[in-house]
Amino acid sequence: MNYQFRKAELTELEQIWTILQQAIQRRKEDGSDQWQDGYPNPEVIQKDIEKGSGFVLLENEKVTGYTALLISDEPAYAAIEGKWLTNDEFVVLHRVAIAEEHLGKGLAKMIMKHIEAFAISNNIYSIKADTNFDNLAMIKIFESLGYTYCGEVYFRGSPRKAYEKVLEK
Repeated sequence: MNYQFRKAELTELEQIWTILQQAIQRRKEDGSDQWQDGYPNPEVIQKDIEKGSGFVLLENEKVTGYTALLISDEPAYAAIEGKWLTNDEFVVLHRVAIAEEHLGKGLAKMIMKHIEAFAISNNIYSIKADTNFDNLAMIKIFESLGYTYCGEVYFRGSPRKAYEKVLEK
């Protein structure tokens, strides 16, 4: 398969939102509170894209996955209950989602590997992320890729598991 990871374009908003709606429904079916409060929504994704922080994974030019990447820009991470591994610049990822028909192909891990390459290309050697306590699939991905559990952060009043991976220089 021919995969490409690049910045999302506004013309892809509808495809991205469809993928996120599928992920929101999966989280609901899993009994999770994550993404069940109207977030994320199309406005959030549009802002991601307009700011240049929305990224897509394409398979033969078709959007199969989405994530948002920010550089050292996550105020909630300053108030971690725990301790980050580093205090340097970092890439933070949010809203990782894979299209329903592409689940089980390892595409979330592929996105995570692309995020590492993105960080290194920006001379950044730390990736920080968080997920719901009950998002076992994402927790498993973090653990399998060498992320370290660092503590808890809070979003919209809810605790989340915080992870960091320090990359090789």
